[in-house]
Amino acid sequence: MTPARTITVTGEGTAEAVPDLLTFTLAVEVRRDAAEAAYCDAGAIASAVREALRGRGVAGLDLRTSGLNLRAELVWAENQGQKVTGYVASTTLVARVSPPSAAPAAISAAVAAGGDSLRINGIEQGFTDSSAVAARAQEAAWREAEANAARFAALAGGRLGQVLSIDQRLEHGSPVPMMGGMKRAAASESVPIEAGSVAVTASVVVQWELDSPGSNGG
Repeated sequence: MTPARTITVTGEGTAEAVPDLLTFTLAVEVRRDAAEAAYCDAGAIASAVREALRGRGVAGLDLRTSGLNLRAELVWAENQGQKVTGYVASTTLVARVSPPSAAPAAISAAVAAGGDSLRINGIEQGFTDSSAVAARAQEAAWREAEANAARFAALAGGRLGQVLSIDQRLEHGSPVPMMGGMKRAAASESVPIEAGSVAVTASVVVQWELDSPGSNGG
């Protein structure tokens, strides 16, 4: 029995849309002489930051604590070995804001509440529901795969038959980092955040049967 001939092609497609959601990550970091003081003060500052965000309309379900750490700071002293010079407590808060135009005021409020203990780790723009833009990217990827497969099939003296397998994946736009130094500017006036557009890229790997011109394959 002659093995079935197949053709496998990868297609890629991209769709862009204006984001309606902005996610940013804030870190609170406190250094104190005692571990308990560092831990308690970090908790108090983090609570103040959360309340400031809630005051700017960020819902409780859109706030998430993603990290908590307490460590000793050590230095090496000659003839004494390692010495504890203090303790550092840190926690990370992730907030989602929609629409993104409300984010600068929310970030400013958080910076005012957190003061010098607050760090802005980054922002990411996206969608509350990415299904529509993802579908457009997938359709574009499919069209590219099908067009390339049909061209290769013709070059091979055949035509496309039925689809045997489909494997696809999506990639969303990368986070947009906020550089150091923007924290102080945000405290006095909101740093503008341009929404622009966010791209969603889809790739699909499709395998077809490769029929001969005279065959009855679908």
